Amino acid sequence: MLDPHKDSSPSLSGRIRKTLVERIATGHYKSGERLIELKLAEEFGTSQLPVREALRDLEMAGLVTSKPRRGSFVKPFATSAQREIYLVRGALEEAAARLATGSLALDITVLQREVDGMRDAALARDIERMIAHSVQFHRAIVAAAGNELLLKLWDSLHLEIHTRVTLSEPGIDFMAAAESHQPIVDAIKAKDVELACRLSREHQAYFEHRLNV
Repeated sequence: MLDPHKDSSPSLSGRIRKTLVERIATGHYKSGERLIELKLAEEFGTSQLPVREALRDLEMAGLVTSKPRRGSFVKPFATSAQREIYLVRGALEEAAARLATGSLALDITVLQREVDGMRDAALARDIERMIAHSVQFHRAIVAAAGNELLLKLWDSLHLEIHTRVTLSEPGIDFMAAAESHQPIVDAIKAKDVELACRLSREHQAYFEHRLNV
């Protein structure tokens, strides 16, 4: 049970959010199912505030929808929000790769470190480290593009949440997900702009394709 004395802690709502995301991704909660604040608060042993914060984050990420006087309901994320996220993210990261490849602001050793961290996490089946290294990898490229609006748009996609959804899906191969980042590093290191752009776009298209299988 979560500590009820830490209601105001961001980590509490974050932990609740993680649990809800995993339940949505694995089908524990079905599309259209109502998520009741009071029942969730009782389950987690906390007040309704951190539950409400977690649900608000999931609504912003497109995983739940809020209806006035009715509450929050699970959306069919696999056919809507997730696919839209991958499409938009692919476009943003392709643009970022074009701007960042060859940029002095992008440290290849940082990218390689994140990929190696993902490999280690994959071996340990450590989803938290996988998420952290993946998000840091992609954000490093977007930040190196030097375009503030591009970075703000990328940050607004709540990719920690969507990465968690992806890695929580049944049958996901953690090592394959980790290894899929290496070609992007190699292309950027070789300063091959067009290849880096194509790989960045295809990297997201691969996960979008998984929604159709």
